[in-house]
Amino acid sequence: MRDSAVYRCQECGFAGPKPGTCPDCARTGTFVPLVEERVAPRIGSRRVAPPASAAVPLASITVARGDRLATGIAELDRVLGGGVVRGSLVLIGGDPGIGKSTLLLQASQALAAAAPPVLYVSGEESAAQIKLRADRLGIAPDGVYLVAETDLSLIETQLDQLKPRTLVVDSIQTVYLPELESTPGSVAQVRECGARLMMLAKARGVATFLVGHVTKEGALAGPRVLEHLVDTVLYFEGERHHSYRVLRAVKNRFGSTNELGVFQMGERGLAEVPNPSGFFLAERPKDASGSVITASLEGTRPMLVELQALVAPASFATPRRAVLGADYNRVCLLLAVLEKRSGVPLQSQDVFVNVAGGARVTEPAADLGIVVATASSYMDRPVRGDAVVIGEIGLTGEVRRVTGLEARLKEAAALGFAAAIVPASNLADDIRSGLEVRSVGTVDEALHELLP
Repeated sequence: MRDSAVYRCQECGFAGPKPGTCPDCARTGTFVPLVEERVAPRIGSRRVAPPASAAVPLASITVARGDRLATGIAELDRVLGGGVVRGSLVLIGGDPGIGKSTLLLQASQALAAAAPPVLYVSGEESAAQIKLRADRLGIAPDGVYLVAETDLSLIETQLDQLKPRTLVVDSIQTVYLPELESTPGSVAQVRECGARLMMLAKARGVATFLVGHVTKEGALAGPRVLEHLVDTVLYFEGERHHSYRVLRAVKNRFGSTNELGVFQMGERGLAEVPNPSGFFLAERPKDASGSVITASLEGTRPMLVELQALVAPASFATPRRAVLGADYNRVCLLLAVLEKRSGVPLQSQDVFVNVAGGARVTEPAADLGIVVATASSYMDRPVRGDAVVIGEIGLTGEVRRVTGLEARLKEAAALGFAAAIVPASNLADDIRSGLEVRSVGTVDEALHELLP
């Protein structure tokens, strides 16, 4: 009896009997025209179930201490939650050339010094290419072993021989299992290789890093099940025209997903940025209208960023709205509140909003800063340069409380700021910052305070 042919969508992993448009994600051309998988019929065979594990009381389970390995890069350790956990599976995604391989090569040096050996598996570059990069970065550790291989069965042989404490696979889309007929990078290969590496990591207690490709939309390529398999999913982000890089966690079973790591790309590789606020405010103009400083809180780290707005008469009947570094829909909402509640006529004005330095601000605490920057540009009046503006704005024009205000104000005081505009509802908290704190309850009050 012949095997049944199965075709899988390269985007969502849906299985179908023939190629064409995927009925699940409605994408055309994502089915590979050849046979992707062979499903052998099981006739007269029964699978013997393994013995079940015994249930134990939750209170009797002990957790081993010291199971984290410091990567030697403080910003990476911060995002991971204090270091990489033994036996964990970490997936790092990012645009091509953003610095994923450089980051892991630098981390391998510190991991090899703390807990050797480290096995670095490269499926995209030769050993000579990686050696050239290591020489350029000044990395020459004794405990890092390199193998240029894509066959997962041969990689397992290297694991048996070397018994590493840390494994780096660059990248998961290039690794394949020879028993599968699909090509490397297909849904079947990525899913099965990811599951095999997860079992190896858990069984051997090997901390494993996987590098993942991203699609043109910025999402991780391959089946979605890959993100469910791993313990931690990190995204390495940055603008090509800026030297800074940001590492974010979107999933972390061993720590918070709100932490942020900031790096700067240079000739010697990635350098940590311990003071991101000073980095983003280094080129701030003085006495310029439309410029406001706000304090953004990413996890436990406060960061001061500059919000810029430019308001100009519209050349067409429909005014333009352009936003860089912030949520477009939220900025449009704030502009409507500014026009409705404070009487600033923006219906005939083009409005451009930018977060300077290529940073991104996603939390609502930056609402008041965006509104004040827009009003400042429209009135052509600069906001005092030693003040930070913090607050969330509701649809009725009220300024709502924010979390972590004391940490934000302490960061502002450390950088030499003297005053802060904060929500009135936050004054009930016992805040000690050393700043001149002024509270506002509405957008009108904030504009009268900063733009009299």
